[in-house]
Amino acid sequence: MILRLILGDQLNSNHSWFQEEDQSRYLYALMEVQSETDYVRHHQQKVVAFFAAMRNFAEELQTKGCQVYYFKINDRHNQHSFEKNIALLQTQFEISAIQYQLPDEFRLYQEFKKFKSIFSVEIKAYESEHFYCSLQDIADLGKEKKYYLLENFYRHLRKKHQILMVHDKPVGGKWNFDSENRNKWKNQVPIPAAVQFNNDVTNIVEGLNERGIVTFGKSVTTSNYPKSRAQALEQLDYFLTHLLPHFGTYQDAMHTEEVLLFHSNLSFAMNVKMLSPKEVVQKVEEYYLNNQEHIVLAQVEGFIRQILGWREYVRMVYWNKFEEVKSSNFLDNHHPLPEVFWTGKSQMKCVATCAQNSLDHAYAHHIQRLMVLGNYALLMETHPDEVDAWYLGVYVDAIEWVQLPNTRGMSQFADGGIVATKPYISSGNYIDKMSNYCSSCTYDKKTKTEENSCPFNSLYWHFLDRNRSRFETNQRMKMMYALLNKMDSKEINKINQRAQYLIQTRNC
Repeated sequence: MILRLILGDQLNSNHSWFQEEDQSRYLYALMEVQSETDYVRHHQQKVVAFFAAMRNFAEELQTKGCQVYYFKINDRHNQHSFEKNIALLQTQFEISAIQYQLPDEFRLYQEFKKFKSIFSVEIKAYESEHFYCSLQDIADLGKEKKYYLLENFYRHLRKKHQILMVHDKPVGGKWNFDSENRNKWKNQVPIPAAVQFNNDVTNIVEGLNERGIVTFGKSVTTSNYPKSRAQALEQLDYFLTHLLPHFGTYQDAMHTEEVLLFHSNLSFAMNVKMLSPKEVVQKVEEYYLNNQEHIVLAQVEGFIRQILGWREYVRMVYWNKFEEVKSSNFLDNHHPLPEVFWTGKSQMKCVATCAQNSLDHAYAHHIQRLMVLGNYALLMETHPDEVDAWYLGVYVDAIEWVQLPNTRGMSQFADGGIVATKPYISSGNYIDKMSNYCSSCTYDKKTKTEENSCPFNSLYWHFLDRNRSRFETNQRMKMMYALLNKMDSKEINKINQRAQYLIQTRNC
């Protein structure tokens, strides 16, 4: 009997493993283990979404005639580690070999490499067959400095896979339509009701409680995240029909009454591999080519750039720069994470709304993560370890390969510029430009130093002043430093006093 281990983010029914006609010699093992629920504190909805999808996948394999051994979180014989559970299976079955798909997280990659020295049977690893780039591909790309610039990486994959291309030229004559993807949503286009799956997760929640698993966020008895490939495909079809035609235009917008806006919410399904990025991109491109009378290229390119460009790019950075990024704290920030991240309570409407949405839904879109919550954590000089742990735990789609470069690099600039060429920070002006948050906020978005001034305003200029030696010569920040240098020294002192008060008291 050959044991095949399947992780919770390896639910790929199209993997070559499952295309083999003779499945009689394989035992597939899926495990809900506490080593995975507890390495950071997780949002309950993240844990139950993973377990619901894993349980459904196991059931589907059994329906197809595969032999499956499933460890539920509260099973008494569950040893709560991959190594110990494999050893347990060896006592029950004649295991002649162990096979696994290469993990996407560095810690599990290292753990599974040790199997050869632990188990006295043949150990064999396989590609996950999910991404555009194999591990060898991204190792090769990582050797060239030019590919650490996203635009170069993105164009390389567009050309290689002929996506939105006419021979060697981009469709529409432009590679990037980002400048057309920054509109504020004011209900110009109604948003239809989102797909509701209402998957019953009562037993999973009971199992977590029985085991004493500590989670956070809003507790649920039903989950709206897909638990099957069929549900994930339904969600994709809904996105294509109802949301894609307006996605690009409003992809950076934020609104108090809308959690998803025109975002697909497909990241969970892709990150657990129920959907492949290749099929999603292919369907989006096909939809555009067949419906050009009511959809413009900017909508489609903006979405494809997030998957083909950014998603693959951060994975390349993760595997090539893991040790450097994981331990970095370039800006020397050491404060604890502000309480709003755990409570959702703040006088800042933007921060409170985005934090509460995250706690309620285990979801926030990329601008809320980057330009509201990430911006706030950075300007409040939060230690990047605390930011990492919260982002990895709170979001249903968060797996370290995608989370770490996004938060430590893009969001917190802790990596010193491996991922981003400048820090992604803003004052209240950007928040007001892209949302309706400021219209119902107690703070004044226009002032910097008053008691009721928007905290982002003083914190922003304080950051620039504090980090002059690091960024004053940065080409992308020259305009901001030119404005700072025009300010009166007394005004700068007031700004710094206000910002330092906010940072020290964590009172916003």
